[in-house]
Amino acid sequence: MTRHVGLIGLGAMGAGIARTLRSNGFHVHACDVRFEAAQAFAADGGTAWKTPAEVAAAAPVLVSVVVNAAQTESVLFGEGGAAAAMQPGSTFIMCSTVDPNWSVALEEKLLAAGVHYIDAPISGGAAKAASGQMTMMTSARPEAYAAADAVLAAMAGKVYRLGDRAGAGSKVKIINQLLAGVHIAAAAEAMALGLREGVEPAALYEVITHSAGNSWMFENRMAHVVAGDYTPLSAVDIFVKDLGLVLDTARASKFPLPLAATAHQMFMQASTAGFGREDDSAVIKIFPGITLPERQA
Repeated sequence: MTRHVGLIGLGAMGAGIARTLRSNGFHVHACDVRFEAAQAFAADGGTAWKTPAEVAAAAPVLVSVVVNAAQTESVLFGEGGAAAAMQPGSTFIMCSTVDPNWSVALEEKLLAAGVHYIDAPISGGAAKAASGQMTMMTSARPEAYAAADAVLAAMAGKVYRLGDRAGAGSKVKIINQLLAGVHIAAAAEAMALGLREGVEPAALYEVITHSAGNSWMFENRMAHVVAGDYTPLSAVDIFVKDLGLVLDTARASKFPLPLAATAHQMFMQASTAGFGREDDSAVIKIFPGITLPERQA
């Protein structure tokens, strides 16, 4: 029997998740603000819809892969929103990086309407989303997991269950983003120093990626710098948002985060300089007196 699942948001991660679900035997009902993106996905199987409400009416489990809390609110409660069309007993899987307290409040709001909710931020990038190997940091009530267990298993290589209420998944995700943002900022600083000192960038990259100073973020993001390619896979403005969430969470309990605060300022500077929509490795462009590698034709 064909299983039906809905997916909202066919960006870099969402498109990969949609293809993974389809390859795992689900009939995927897809929607994106760019209707042509949904049509392109549906051309190879599945169904394209114009509104989240139409997707929600067609599938008992709805996966939201949009940028932030505001977009999630729009998916649910905006014009043509999914919430009004979701039947009692259906499930909403929220994959964005958000304030944990906001996620807790959303769970309560959906529960009041009889809708299950899974706090389920994701990590791993577009390639792992497309291969079904991404990581999900989830927390939800047992009945929500029971309703959507097959969907979660099909979406990701690792599905961590971190609590029986919303919030814990989002807390772990923002801690991951603290590390990711600091590592990217540190990698950019190191590469910038190498360029300033006249080290050949490809040689520096080769040595560091085979030495103790390497990190996954250095290896992944500084490859973009060496190639001179700032096509956004994850944009500078994503880390302006995510590190802002990190700092807001820590500020509420008066917990100091000096490295996260510095990294946030670096991404803010890059965004203000006009690089907000470029790949997050473009944070290296804030450093003065360096000549960056140019993209090869």
